[in-house]
Amino acid sequence: MKDFKILKFLDRFATFFQRLGIDYIVMRKILQIKLTMDRRKVSTIVSNSSKNKEETASKDENYFKKSLLFYGLVGIVMVPLIIMGENFIFQMSFVFGIFMFMMMTTLITDFSSVLLDIRDKNIISSKPVDSKTLSTAKILHISMYILSITTALAGAALIAALIKHGILFCIIFALEILLMDVLIVVLTALLYLLILKFFDGEKLKDIINYVQIALSIAITVGYQLIARLFNFMDFNMVFTLKWWQYFIIPTWFGAPFEWILHGDDRIEFVVFTLLAVLVPMISLVVYIKLIPVFEKNLQKLNNYAAKTEKIKAFDKLSKIICRNKQERTFLKFASYMMKNERAFKLKVYPSLGFALIFPFIFIFNELQRSTFHAIASSKLYFNIYFCALLLPTAVMMMKYSETYKGAWIYKSAPIKDTAPIFKGTLKAFIVRLLFPIYLIEGIIFMGIFSIRILPDLIIVFLNILLFAVICFKSLRKSLPFSEPYNATQQSGGLTVLPLMFFLGALAGVHYLCTLFRYGIYIWIAILILCNGVVWKKFMNISLETLVGTQE
Repeated sequence: MKDFKILKFLDRFATFFQRLGIDYIVMRKILQIKLTMDRRKVSTIVSNSSKNKEETASKDENYFKKSLLFYGLVGIVMVPLIIMGENFIFQMSFVFGIFMFMMMTTLITDFSSVLLDIRDKNIISSKPVDSKTLSTAKILHISMYILSITTALAGAALIAALIKHGILFCIIFALEILLMDVLIVVLTALLYLLILKFFDGEKLKDIINYVQIALSIAITVGYQLIARLFNFMDFNMVFTLKWWQYFIIPTWFGAPFEWILHGDDRIEFVVFTLLAVLVPMISLVVYIKLIPVFEKNLQKLNNYAAKTEKIKAFDKLSKIICRNKQERTFLKFASYMMKNERAFKLKVYPSLGFALIFPFIFIFNELQRSTFHAIASSKLYFNIYFCALLLPTAVMMMKYSETYKGAWIYKSAPIKDTAPIFKGTLKAFIVRLLFPIYLIEGIIFMGIFSIRILPDLIIVFLNILLFAVICFKSLRKSLPFSEPYNATQQSGGLTVLPLMFFLGALAGVHYLCTLFRYGIYIWIAILILCNGVVWKKFMNISLETLVGTQE
């Protein structure tokens, strides 16, 4: 097992840990195992690796290092904001907004498995290891994890800050990054603690997924609000205080630069600075006191309660949308997998949050320049097409599963063709995930634009159904839930961009149809015909070809 440099650095403080009553040798071994597992864990960021499964299995690749490289490239985006001038409240609010967005996204996609790891209690607690040593190892592991990502993400920005604005600016920037890290991690942990307090087992895991959707929406909306903190006057960004700005966290961290470096001691900057320092420290103290409660409640993840599902309504719906029994079987199977597989929900559900909020963001932006009456009489309802942006990613993810080894059942089942498999799976996604979002957005849009847009909403949904099949046909095909998450998605990422253009083309044709009398009704008839053809002709793939990829 590799002896990591960070562990060699910790060796210098072995005496310090021992004086605290910690068994340093045992703690070091636990950390070594955890860091080794981190290297082998495929991050969501690099899940589109170009390696195939056989190469992945035969090489001890450091996937965590690959994800750090990605974060480093993303962090370069903050450099222009750092060097663009000296309007620090404007520049640094945006910088910390980007930083907070990336860190929270990382927590949503990859960090939950570290924070909610219960294997320590299940495996190590049965050995002669005291709780203080185990807790210290977990805290150090979490700190290393976050510090590595932070360094990669903010490294370029820190160097740019040092060169452009000097050592004091760089020191303030570095300290505030650490404070924001503390705030993000502690708030996430306290949120999970609150959920753990009232729920357990599988119900808890479901709620955590819904919290992740809510966090995705909150991050997106919050990022939009940062731009509205400022007014553009005489080619300068002017900060105008409003009461709700006290709840925009990145603004807290932008204020100290104005106060300390520019000497602007307005009361709002002083209050923001105090919030940036005190809130993370207070939250950390609260979290430390609640660690025993948190660790105790984590054991609820091992509790499983029997599930009772209301299946009668779904059975009736499946008979309506699926013509044959085999297709209904795979619809129910795929629906069950999507509902119960945590890894699938962890990777797809956050994008549902973005799909839900994006159409309204553009309307909200327009509301800054126009009246509500003007918007209601416009064609901004075409923004609802943004809810379909999650389709390519979701269709790609439908081939992956944690229980992929069960794919042998496809060979043993009396299946003559694959069309019912793919039809049932794709319909399960549309019914379970896409349609509820579209229905919510459609109702809200009709409230904004009136009932006149109902034919247009029908066209949008028919276009989405057509787009779903095109996504399936364009992406690499494999039997549903038959590959591990670290399998290749060769060319998948390159195919997504042309698919976005295809969706835009469908929206463009829809718009042209609105310029002619009865054009939308003619287009509805054409789309119904097109959907009937593509759903019948495009879904049957050679079973032998697909099974070959599972072996």
